[in-house]
Amino acid sequence: MASEKKSEINDSILKRTWHHSRFEDLDRLVALKQQKGLKISLAFPTLNEELTIGKEILIIRTELMDRFPLLDEIAVIDSSSKDKTRQVAERFGARVIASKNILPKYGSCPGKGENLWKSLYALEGDIIVWVDADISNIAPKFVYGLVGPLLEDDNISYVKAFYERPMRSSAGGIAQSGGGRVTEILVRPLFSLFYPELAFLVQPLSGEYSGRRSLLEQLSFSTSYGVELGHLIDICQLTGCGSIAQVDLDMRIHRNQSTAALGKMSYSILNTFFARAEKYGYAKLLRELGKQHIALERQENDHRVIKSEITAEERPPMIEIAEYREKFGK
Repeated sequence: MASEKKSEINDSILKRTWHHSRFEDLDRLVALKQQKGLKISLAFPTLNEELTIGKEILIIRTELMDRFPLLDEIAVIDSSSKDKTRQVAERFGARVIASKNILPKYGSCPGKGENLWKSLYALEGDIIVWVDADISNIAPKFVYGLVGPLLEDDNISYVKAFYERPMRSSAGGIAQSGGGRVTEILVRPLFSLFYPELAFLVQPLSGEYSGRRSLLEQLSFSTSYGVELGHLIDICQLTGCGSIAQVDLDMRIHRNQSTAALGKMSYSILNTFFARAEKYGYAKLLRELGKQHIALERQENDHRVIKSEITAEERPPMIEIAEYREKFGK
């Protein structure tokens, strides 16, 4: 039994886990990109991120387009922001596209996963990098750390970031760790039970990751919080987990969500998980799942019931979309 466990670890994603410093020689990465004839695109999915998006674009564009030509394009895919996200992004040199205007024939859904799915059609790159738009400590490593493994190893097709995720305290300070609550309470136990090979991912729900278009176009996209989990399960089924790597980016500082918000996130993730488990024959549901997330809020000596409709459409693999096949000659 001990030897079986050792073999499982030796064959796991831990073998394809690196620190971002391995890829900090940007001249080398640019040379690899040019040698392989690849285009690399970066997309920020946004919804009301005027406070941070400008700094993110400025730092990444200055270092990874102007100084080192690693990126070929930077785009913001926006979900009808009500603040000045789009104006700020344009001012700092990003191409800004309203999600609802991409493939309008197929309608528009709320949620980050929708922006990611539509970015596959809007962007030109052979490699796509996605970075969340709320990062306070943005740095070039958030991009080159995710691109490096894809340029070095043709057998790797999908790279996840991981990092320490500090928590802001009620007193205004920052605790060094404590983020990733949904991962440790929900996702890692699920993976341990159903997909042990994926349990070796440090941050399976991280919002920073990259992939080869040839793989991403084959994946379904949940339009809501389940998009990252759905990707990982689909990749394991399509290519095996040997195509997944992860890179340590040290620390990520961003807005921390409330427990109530994390409950809704968990509800959405569970819906995606059960759909995948049934699809691939890992589980069979014997009754229909509930259609609403139910939360309780304390009110003096009683509790108020809060019911939320949290729907997530499942977008098909982009390769199935005729307009996409025509645009990219598939």
